[in-house]
Amino acid sequence: MNYIKLLNAAFERFYFDDRLNPTHISLYMALFQEWNSSRFADEFYVNRRDLMRVAKIGSKSTYHRCVTELDAWEYLSYFPSNNPYKGSKIKMSIIGTSDEPVTGQYNPILEQLAEQYHPIREPVVYQHRPINGQALVSTINNTKQVNNNKQPKGRQAVIIFFNEKGFDADEGKKFFDHYEANDWKTSDGNAVRDWQALAINWMDRTELFDQENKPNKKEASQIKDNLRTTKNKDYGQPL
Repeated sequence: MNYIKLLNAAFERFYFDDRLNPTHISLYMALFQEWNSSRFADEFYVNRRDLMRVAKIGSKSTYHRCVTELDAWEYLSYFPSNNPYKGSKIKMSIIGTSDEPVTGQYNPILEQLAEQYHPIREPVVYQHRPINGQALVSTINNTKQVNNNKQPKGRQAVIIFFNEKGFDADEGKKFFDHYEANDWKTSDGNAVRDWQALAINWMDRTELFDQENKPNKKEASQIKDNLRTTKNKDYGQPL
């Protein structure tokens, strides 16, 4: 895959598509960066909360509307997921230019072979920004990263993570104490595979609970009090 050709083709299509607004383009660019980070994999998984933060989208309804419209307009294929441990799946459409088609595909087998023959003494270079149009990502095995993320490194790591997502320290303490007491196992007895994904699901449920339990400002008792008059009013007093 050629980073520059794909990006130029996308911008060329944006120019002629009057259905798009800035939010569509911002979300597409956030997804494009995730695609680039996955070495332009045929399919990849995303986290809604992180995408909204990168694309500067503040409303869940706006996010879902934009991603479904991008799907309908064939910029991508969107496969929503109800699993809190696994984000929604995205398949980006390859937008080709008129003069030259874009070819190439990520091959996980070749990547595994490259990791097996990687020189032991050669330092691993971590780069995330594209240079000369090519996607550069870490060569660390993704499976190992997930395994190292089973449990947090203490309560403070959880509090910092919750603060980064806009939640206070008390909510992070509740999350840590709950799963620490359960030996970091889910309700079905399975060991936690990714505590950060579990924490994000906890935050989503907390937001939903808070919205459903907001007090109603217009109470019936107050309305009745406003209509109530006294029988001892002195009508001889001037207005």
